[in-house]
Amino acid sequence: MALRGLSTVAVAVAVTASVYPPGSRCRVDKGTPRLCCGARFPSSGRRISVACKAVGEKQQGPVDETILYDGIYGPWTIDDSDVREVILYRSGLVTTATSFVVAAAAAAFLPDNTSLSTTLKQNLDLFYVLGSGGLGLSLFLIHIYVSEIKRALQALWVLGVLGSATTYFTLAQPANKNLIQYVVDNPSAIWFVGPLFAALTGLVFKEGLCYGKLEAGLLTFVIPTVLLGHLTGLMDDGVKLTLLASWMTLFVIFAARKFTQPIKDDIGDKSVFMFNSLPDDERKTLLEKLEQQNS
Repeated sequence: MALRGLSTVAVAVAVTASVYPPGSRCRVDKGTPRLCCGARFPSSGRRISVACKAVGEKQQGPVDETILYDGIYGPWTIDDSDVREVILYRSGLVTTATSFVVAAAAAAFLPDNTSLSTTLKQNLDLFYVLGSGGLGLSLFLIHIYVSEIKRALQALWVLGVLGSATTYFTLAQPANKNLIQYVVDNPSAIWFVGPLFAALTGLVFKEGLCYGKLEAGLLTFVIPTVLLGHLTGLMDDGVKLTLLASWMTLFVIFAARKFTQPIKDDIGDKSVFMFNSLPDDERKTLLEKLEQQNS
């Protein structure tokens, strides 16, 4: 199936060349290739925008534009399902960031004698569930070339969810506390909820590594520092609150800036994923064809 998809794209390129012969006007943009998960692998770096018409021909109506991106195993395009996946991936991150910021503000920064603080504290577990669900959605849709890394992050998320549920039902609820307050009062509970935040750390590390995002790189260090400081008791409350406020600020910036990126960044080199989905014999056949074309 994926091989047919690659062949279809190749045929589309050939048809485009025949429909728009020399003398037609096309826009050709250069992109910056990256060797990273969720970004393009190095190739010629061409991004061909097919928005052509014969020289001297008058344009009638809007131009039908199709963008072809160079991939290691052939050109690829973005379709509607790709756009939906990226929007859901980013929406999951926004849900996680919003839930975390609201819960952290209610638990650590809002005064106790306000109606807003009381209402939020009564729903801390709901915010925790929403944030965990948003993170799970993003980890399900994240594009990483090495599938073992993706599965490891998903496994950490599952362990974190199970640990959080166990802590809530067996420890927090009998003590008449919400989960967040119980973890605050009992640092050893970090062992149970920690894998969830380890998965989040892996996600922001991937984002920082792939796209050079400063806020993501800082989050990679801030998140484990706060959790380990709370677990070990070696960090005083003032430092923890400062780092927690930094975590909240960086997380908001990180989630908001995701929507400033082109859709293609979160897709990566689509031809790699298509190639990885092929059976071994079809991979071999495709590689032989590509070698013949290159020679």
